[in-house]
Amino acid sequence: MKDPRIRQMAELLINYSVKLQPGEKLLIENTGIQQALVSAIVDEAYKAGGQPFVNLKDPKVHRSLLRGATKEQLEAWEKYESTVMEEMDAYIAIRSGDNINELSDVPSEKNKLYGETVGNVHRNIRVPKTKWCVLRYPNESMAQLAEMSTEAFEDFYFNVCTLDYSKMSKAMDALVEKMNNTDEVHITGPGTDLTFSIKDIPKIKCAGEMNLPDGEVYTAPIKDSVNGTLTYNTPSPYQGFTFQNVSLTFKDGKIIEATANDSERINEIFNTDEGARYIGEFAIGINPFIQHPMADILFDEKIDGSFHFTPGQAYDDAYNGNDSAIHWDMVNIQREDYGGGEMYFDGELVRKNGRFVIPELEVLNPENLK
Repeated sequence: MKDPRIRQMAELLINYSVKLQPGEKLLIENTGIQQALVSAIVDEAYKAGGQPFVNLKDPKVHRSLLRGATKEQLEAWEKYESTVMEEMDAYIAIRSGDNINELSDVPSEKNKLYGETVGNVHRNIRVPKTKWCVLRYPNESMAQLAEMSTEAFEDFYFNVCTLDYSKMSKAMDALVEKMNNTDEVHITGPGTDLTFSIKDIPKIKCAGEMNLPDGEVYTAPIKDSVNGTLTYNTPSPYQGFTFQNVSLTFKDGKIIEATANDSERINEIFNTDEGARYIGEFAIGINPFIQHPMADILFDEKIDGSFHFTPGQAYDDAYNGNDSAIHWDMVNIQREDYGGGEMYFDGELVRKNGRFVIPELEVLNPENLK
């Protein structure tokens, strides 16, 4: 018997996340083969009157392609994927590889070229021009990263991904309003004393439409306003390597010092282009079911009591002028069990140790969202 939760996920994706309409074309892209969910999404797309298309990818094959790829090939690859994406009205990506370090031995220059070519398909076409949602699918590898049994992780996964996102969306309105009226953000905590302005940059709530799981409100800092030091306290996978103990020092928006468990490697990434040393996103995570990092950014950036501060490309709908081939979400958890911390809006303490402390935002604390 098929897991009925798979059908529930497919219905959520088609009817809530991308809101597929009759006649619309949907590209379903699966990295790592998850036949049951892909087939369920196809069925639901047909029920909605849509036209589903499927692209199956394998991480091991992707690694082989990247290791030998030339600039000319990657430019042709970009053209090929652009042609397909331009035809689409909606996009659902299921990412479920068995090894998060599969690309760890791909040369950095190949990853950079891929980001500057094929990556443009998502930055320039998919994100601004389609209704899209990106998700993971539970497997043994993810369960291992979460330090859970496979069955327990599956239960966790479906609880996280199928919570009442319409309720969360309404609760987020107060935070959006508060941020819209904020100029300076000041964040403190172990190894962290950071200030920046978010004045007049749009604030966007994310409640199950672009990611599953979801649960964040994002904006971007004014590009040259960031000053101070930020120390991240969660593992941060990027380009096949998991960075730890990342600390960044900013002056007038720019990362002027970066250290980690591999400082040389992290600085190579920040030297990708000029925009890689500036911040493209600031977001506050509020998913009540996600409590601990598991080295998977789609989950970790939504952790209850967290925020992420993202070097690289800014989103078009919260654009601060920063452009880059990278967009690297790195997470700091401010709950007491992770060392605590404070967040101030224009000098007012709004969140302490991961909990909102002003009445209008208490609706976003975990016991009110479950």
